Amino acid sequence: MTDAHETAADRPLRTTGGAPPDDAGSSASQAPIPLLEPREGIPPVIADADALAEVTAAFAAGSGPVAVDAERASGYRYGQRAYLVQLRRAGAGSALIDPVACPDLSGLGAAIADAEWVLHAATQDLPCLREIGMVPTRIFDTELAGRLAGFPRVGLGAMVENVLGFVLEKGHSAVDWSTRPLPEPWLRYAALDVELLVDLRDALEKELDRQGKLEWARQEFDAIASAPPAEPRKDPWRRTSGMHKVRRRRQLAVVRELWQARDRIAQRRDVSPGKVLGDAAIVEAALALPPNAHALAALNGFGRVNRRQLEQWQLSVDRARALSESQLPQPGQPVTGPPPPRAWADKDPAAAARLTAARAAVTALAERLSMPQENLITPDTVRRVCWEPPATVDAESVGAALAGHGARPWQVEQVTPVLVAALSREAA
Repeated sequence: MTDAHETAADRPLRTTGGAPPDDAGSSASQAPIPLLEPREGIPPVIADADALAEVTAAFAAGSGPVAVDAERASGYRYGQRAYLVQLRRAGAGSALIDPVACPDLSGLGAAIADAEWVLHAATQDLPCLREIGMVPTRIFDTELAGRLAGFPRVGLGAMVENVLGFVLEKGHSAVDWSTRPLPEPWLRYAALDVELLVDLRDALEKELDRQGKLEWARQEFDAIASAPPAEPRKDPWRRTSGMHKVRRRRQLAVVRELWQARDRIAQRRDVSPGKVLGDAAIVEAALALPPNAHALAALNGFGRVNRRQLEQWQLSVDRARALSESQLPQPGQPVTGPPPPRAWADKDPAAAARLTAARAAVTALAERLSMPQENLITPDTVRRVCWEPPATVDAESVGAALAGHGARPWQVEQVTPVLVAALSREAA
């Protein structure tokens, strides 16, 4: 343990300028300091109601923002549930909570509901936090703040090192967090993930304010915090890796049947679907349309499957083979927006020209503002406005079109002038 924590909030921001480089800034010559232990040591894992009540009271009495993180077991378990929740707040210290032993954290969520929650890549953690009753009203997303501020690398480790000058050990990010008991090195890693999150938030707020982007960030954070839960994906089986190889409708039916059977088995066993049957094996079976289990066993991915499982998979293939033509899935999903841009030149050459000009204008603006183009405005929004532009191309109509597609006020303000210029030029 070093005395690094005592100076974490006081160290100067290591990056300056509109597009902060990895090592630039007044303290670029300082070697980053390894962060090896949480400042109060590794907190005990909260796994019963009494301990949870104590932590809830402590965090309710704390002050300032609350650093929040969650660990999932992607690649090991079915779904995206949280297997560990980490928090830190001034006056309360850090807490590690086992949401398997304490599945309802709504009381804790309510106790800190009025505080700002600081998360890194909030959209990744908010769904699993919502499942256990933790729903913020205000957030600060340090990853998104880094993007808006122009940092080239926005992972938590890179941000902590480049902004605060400390090195986080990131070796346990992909472990099986459903393991019980959790090993001490994993708990140390988890506690350190929230150790400097509020310090990082404070430094990024100053940088965003310096660049004139703080209000933009606040609008983005509010949009994330107020967004409703995502709708279930339609036909999720279509996202099977390697689907581009599958052309015929009968083959698509095989993918669908195998994917759905795999999903049922994975959910029942609480394991990652990929551990039940790989995507490559599903696509292989779809392309081959095996007539029996013997033929299926000869395909890649099925050779080591036991006889009973092999027969289960063959039943899925047989179901697809028995479907009538009217029951077969269509080759593509229904298109609700513009066609793919590659088809524009043939379908509507004028729209293709508008899109080319608009993309160039938005890219140039994003470079001037030192942020990724997709954070300035979503590519889908640009496509929709270019495919069906307003009848009169002016600031009012284009701004209204952007807002209608979900652009925030700051995005409308920044993007409208360049889109008006690009669309007017192509219309002339």
